[in-house]
Amino acid sequence: MPPENKSKVLKVEPLSYKDAKWATLTKITYTDPEGVQREWESSERLTRPKGSDIDGVGVVAILQDPSKPDGSPRILLQKQWRPPVNATVIEVPAGLIDPKESAEVCAVRELKEETGYVGEVVGEGFGVSPIMFNDPGFCNTNLRMIHVTVDLSLPENRHPQPSLEDNEFIETFSVPLRDLWDECRKLEKEGYAIDARVGTLAEGVECAKRWRL
Repeated sequence: MPPENKSKVLKVEPLSYKDAKWATLTKITYTDPEGVQREWESSERLTRPKGSDIDGVGVVAILQDPSKPDGSPRILLQKQWRPPVNATVIEVPAGLIDPKESAEVCAVRELKEETGYVGEVVGEGFGVSPIMFNDPGFCNTNLRMIHVTVDLSLPENRHPQPSLEDNEFIETFSVPLRDLWDECRKLEKEGYAIDARVGTLAEGVECAKRWRL
């Protein structure tokens, strides 16, 4: 079981639009391919900056130690209790984008704030993913995944210190990237919830290994 978390859900109740700060429910009226008018219940964020095409970013941060060139790369993960699932979730660093901020800048900023590490966005066309929708049957929330490397030999990465907000309680750890699938299965058995971004990444790594892509 995961370590005891003192956070707990006290009450769940309906939220009116006038009280919503982060997200709200909407009813969409549309026509299907046969011209039949239908309705769809959806959720949407209220925080996307004007002119931005995304709500936020997720960060795939790979730790690299130049003194160990043959060492297995490790991925940076987090443990964070989330009220909607009433569980501690295994996640990648992530956050909402600020006004007029690029996805790359947002990723480096969030990584530094949440973990203390200073990263560099990967080049060669792999640094920024296409826009991804988290759950398009339910909400319009979207993001870009940003791929970042962290050079552990740099002075700023030897003793990283996060700058968390007063409502953030995040534990950072790392696992070998090649073992991510097995680590997710182990963590689930211990009582942790697995964020879909972490689980999908783990599945991709495992598919590549099994089918020798």
